[in-house]
Amino acid sequence: MAKRPPCPPGFPWLSPYLTVKDSDKSLDFYQQAFGFEKRMAMPMPDGRTGHAEMNYRGAVIMLSPEGAYGGSCMSPASSGHPTPVGLYVYCDDVDALYKRATAAGAVAKSPPQDMFWGDRVCQLTDPDGHSWSFATNVADFDPSKAPK
Repeated sequence: MAKRPPCPPGFPWLSPYLTVKDSDKSLDFYQQAFGFEKRMAMPMPDGRTGHAEMNYRGAVIMLSPEGAYGGSCMSPASSGHPTPVGLYVYCDDVDALYKRATAAGAVAKSPPQDMFWGDRVCQLTDPDGHSWSFATNVADFDPSKAPK
């Protein structure tokens, strides 16, 4: 029997897996707000989307709804607890993404601003309570601008 590669072709070695309230609504939101592309969606026996995958520039973001496949995870919005994990994503134009994402329903935590490490960054929360930072690199890191 041939040895399989440890990571399937077309997958990165690390992929976030998000628990959401409704996979189909979340897929629509992520496409509209962030420009992610639906890669695949697998229906559960009840017809709702269970496991789904999205592409973004070589990254794969996976998601499933609360309770799917007997799981007990809840989205941050449903659990009432803030997410302990943030996702940091580079994009071509953080100002345009911020405008598109907030129009699609993302909650603005901070508008785009230039940071001392050279990125222009905004912070957003999606409808499921997941925390996202989007950034466009606009300058080299300047250690003299770092907080002391």
